[in-house]
Amino acid sequence: MDAPDILRITPGVTIPLSELTFTASRSSGPGGQHVNKVSSRVTLLFDLDASPSLSPAAKERLRAALGGRIGKDGVLQVSSQTSRSQTANKELAVERFVMLLRAALTPKPPRRKTRATLASKLRRLETKKRHGARKRERTKIEE
Repeated sequence: MDAPDILRITPGVTIPLSELTFTASRSSGPGGQHVNKVSSRVTLLFDLDASPSLSPAAKERLRAALGGRIGKDGVLQVSSQTSRSQTANKELAVERFVMLLRAALTPKPPRRKTRATLASKLRRLETKKRHGARKRERTKIEE
């Protein structure tokens, strides 16, 4: 069983919570007086370049899959502002971070080539014939 301060991403990849940095800011959207004075949005920052927990191959894979979330400085950002509680948003950000990394690091199964069935080929040809006949009916025949 994992310790509570270690995140298990895949069977071979674990990341300690000490590598994550959290910042709090004010959430956007409606909420009245509460939203104007409480910093409940949590942004999780993970320095991909400086992480000793990931292999160079894993870092490249993450860069390819999550390029839009990684800044020029090599820091991955995940934000959460769905809850009014900062601690709940922190937990949600960590969950989202784990899900993103898990999806990016799990290898995709190779695509198996398939062939069109005879029935599907015949249906396609029949549809083309009907379409052509419909267009032929529209033309004027001048004599």
